[in-house]
Amino acid sequence: MLENIYQDILSPDVNIVGAIVKLVLSLILGATIGMERRRKGQIAGLRTFALISMGATLAMLISIYIPQEYMGLKNGDPGRIAAQVVSGVGFLGAGAIIQMKGSVRGLTTAAGIWMTACIGLSVGAGMYLISIITTILIIFILVNIERIEHRHNFLWESKIIRVKVHGILEDIQPVRDILSVNDVHISDEFMKFDYNEQQSIINFMVRSKSNVNVPAMFSAIKQRCDAISITITNEMNM
Repeated sequence: MLENIYQDILSPDVNIVGAIVKLVLSLILGATIGMERRRKGQIAGLRTFALISMGATLAMLISIYIPQEYMGLKNGDPGRIAAQVVSGVGFLGAGAIIQMKGSVRGLTTAAGIWMTACIGLSVGAGMYLISIITTILIIFILVNIERIEHRHNFLWESKIIRVKVHGILEDIQPVRDILSVNDVHISDEFMKFDYNEQQSIINFMVRSKSNVNVPAMFSAIKQRCDAISITITNEMNM
């Protein structure tokens, strides 16, 4: 009895016992990755990743089942449905990406969604050990490599620094110099001169590391150009 169940699980053919085991395994592996993403506060979490992995596994089972049962079927290519999963899951990945004027978030989650779909396909194809090893490697990447990035301060953040000053600012080089001294790199600049209110607004698109002393930098800018306000944000607001 147990030997028959074991053979059904390892069989390349689609059967009830093997299909159930594959769906449950893909659920566990997908949920494991989703749990890590949820811990980071991402919208796509445990349920989303579990469903993606199971859905990909089911698609793979269907891909194998059709030529298995209907060998003479014209469109019975076992790789056709699986190929559509790999390309189609990109829409889910795009939905996980949040674009906020000046910055993009969710790329790692989108990549995780794509990888989870591939894990589901591999489980559906019976590649159990490879699927489990891939899941372990993904968790290692999401958890440990991020710790290494923080520890060695490899992370660069994209921000918008908005400076509002009295009068029409004719020279913004002093502000550039202060940003440069603080290891803040300017990607682009947007300026607005309000001649009625006699105010200048400069938006700097910048990249910086997380250890920048923002209060001290803002204080230096305030002293240098008599700023009304200085803000740092992810969104452009002219």
